[in-house]
Amino acid sequence: MATRTVRIGSSHGLHARPAKLFTQAAKESGSAVTIAKGSGKPVNAASILGVIALAVEHGDYVTLAIDGDGSEVEATLDTLSELLVTDHDEQ
Repeated sequence: MATRTVRIGSSHGLHARPAKLFTQAAKESGSAVTIAKGSGKPVNAASILGVIALAVEHGDYVTLAIDGDGSEVEATLDTLSELLVTDHDEQ
């Protein structure tokens, strides 16, 4: 299992718009991806309701996890991490 912990960049947290972008990318990756806030229980990263229910705020740390390893998994983590650290509220 590959994991990565990142800090949320959107100034209003992981609300509807950034959550939609993130969950769509997680779904399109074709991998079983989970996201957890702090030490909380992980949820399916492709579920917008699950992601929004985490109540992730600006500056919170989340951990992504994907079953597997290798360059494809790392590339997926790179893509998803970039979506999380970007401030989508400034665009």
